[in-house]
Amino acid sequence: MALPDFLGELDTRVLVCDGAMGTMLYGRGIFLNRSFDELNLTQPDLVAEVHQAYARAGADVIETNTFGANRVKLAAFGLAERVHAINAQGAKIARHAARENAYVAGAIGPLGIRIEPWGKTGVDEAEDIFREQARALVEGGVDLFVLETFRDANEIGAAIRAVRSVCALPIVAQMTTEEDGNSLDGVAPETFVPDLEHAGADVVGLNCSVGPAAMLETIERMAHVAHVKLSAQPNAGRPREIEGRNLYLCSPEYMASYARRFIASGVRLVGGCCGTTPDHIRQIKIAVRALAPAAVRQKPGAAARQTREVRVATVPRAQKSRMANTLERGGFPISVELVPPRGYQSDALVEQARQLKIRGIDLVNIPDGPRASARMSALAAALLVQQQAGVETILHYACRDRNLLGMQSDLLGAHSMGVRNVLLVTGDPPRIGDYPDATAVFDVDSIGLTNVVAQLNRGLDIGGQPIGQPTAFHIGVAVNPAAFNLDEELRRFAYKVEAGAEFAMTQPVFDLTEFRAFVQRLGPHRIPILAAIVPLESLRHAEYMANEVPGVRVPDAVIARMRRADADGRAAEEGLAIAREIAGDLRSLVQGVQISATPKAIHVALGVIDALGA
Repeated sequence: MALPDFLGELDTRVLVCDGAMGTMLYGRGIFLNRSFDELNLTQPDLVAEVHQAYARAGADVIETNTFGANRVKLAAFGLAERVHAINAQGAKIARHAARENAYVAGAIGPLGIRIEPWGKTGVDEAEDIFREQARALVEGGVDLFVLETFRDANEIGAAIRAVRSVCALPIVAQMTTEEDGNSLDGVAPETFVPDLEHAGADVVGLNCSVGPAAMLETIERMAHVAHVKLSAQPNAGRPREIEGRNLYLCSPEYMASYARRFIASGVRLVGGCCGTTPDHIRQIKIAVRALAPAAVRQKPGAAARQTREVRVATVPRAQKSRMANTLERGGFPISVELVPPRGYQSDALVEQARQLKIRGIDLVNIPDGPRASARMSALAAALLVQQQAGVETILHYACRDRNLLGMQSDLLGAHSMGVRNVLLVTGDPPRIGDYPDATAVFDVDSIGLTNVVAQLNRGLDIGGQPIGQPTAFHIGVAVNPAAFNLDEELRRFAYKVEAGAEFAMTQPVFDLTEFRAFVQRLGPHRIPILAAIVPLESLRHAEYMANEVPGVRVPDAVIARMRRADADGRAAEEGLAIAREIAGDLRSLVQGVQISATPKAIHVALGVIDALGA
């Protein structure tokens, strides 16, 4: 006998979803470094045992063991080509265990990578990956979909659209939140609930991350803005470490007491996530049977939506910084790079900045952890230069070492201290620096970070919530005219401009012919360009730049000039002459320059500036 319509059932009664799959498999001896999804193929009986235990406990909905069975996550285990087999088999195992007594929900989790606007994976690419998984689950025979543990409303929206392109089955869309009720990316429920409804979710809810108490408070907020049914699948509390193991300590009775409160708040689908077992589901089922469904609250979220629509006036570019004003007026800003010191002593750095100011240079470029080495933070160095030397800075800010929320906090702090010009870069991987065993974060790349800062400039954080007055960052990005794959470099540059970049800084330029061709290809994405110039100090320096610095191309003719000069004992003079020639030729092609020289050779940078007539 076929099961009644799922959404129709939710109109008449509360349904109970199952609990954790990972917790149960771990308890049966499956190590965490295994692909739990692959067990659908290698140990199907074990997966079936877990499903059957939840079915016997009274679960009305059984989720497939496919939470991480997308191409991206499976690739980490060498299983990318088995997406269809793992998902289809997962659905069949769950169907066999549920029989005609429970609905089978195709479980889909996040990709585990950032998608645009914060990451480099396009929304259309994400939809394709989700679509592949959804199609296999439909062929396996699922009755509905549960999209769960998403931190990014944009990503879960892509998943909803992917499922909708495959079938018309019901969709339960569940975000995961912090204790404060906002998503892990800081989006408030008053924002993501309407977004998920608009995307096409039939049920909107929460799962994972927090225990029932914190989740209840968020569910109550969601109930005031939701027009669809709600779901709740909390963890069994926060895990605690006991004798080297992380254990969830909420009792089945405690979880059941909160199930009653969820239902009173309008929840129609209730279950459990990490740490929950068939015993928890059994007690939740008993609690559900004892309660008549509460009326679903469907208060329109007018107030919340009005808050989201509030916009503040952004700061005009010319008012953001002296550099921005110079570019806006058609001037030609010149920056000199000063590398943060090793250690904490900043006297020499500040003195170099003072000397540059005396010579008429009022813009200093501060790289962030150049070549992934251990130095004073670029942010601290920039603040010291601005406050003690009175010189405006361009702060390099790299994605390598920080997660998305940490970067947002850093930048807000930098703005409060007067930093305005920022050069947003992805950053060198640690393996090319002094500490190859150090780890990197790369939560987002430079395109995603540009979107973040542009959002701050509109007065909103990454979650779309107001921050008060908008920031006034003058946003710069990096571009490499000598990129090995120039088409890809220009494609990424176009994304950066669309994200909000206002100026660009190049890698060191040595080949004018190559650079002219690059400028001609910028097309509609042309923004002010500051070309980097590096005076060569010696033949060894020239050979090093040509062979060991990623993204830099030094023509053979330049190497030959340096070799001849080196033989005559005048390599440094020739290096300066080459830099002056390049600077003069660049004057008509770019809107500014950035000159790099060693801390002991500031006079060399000044020699290049003389060639610019500045």
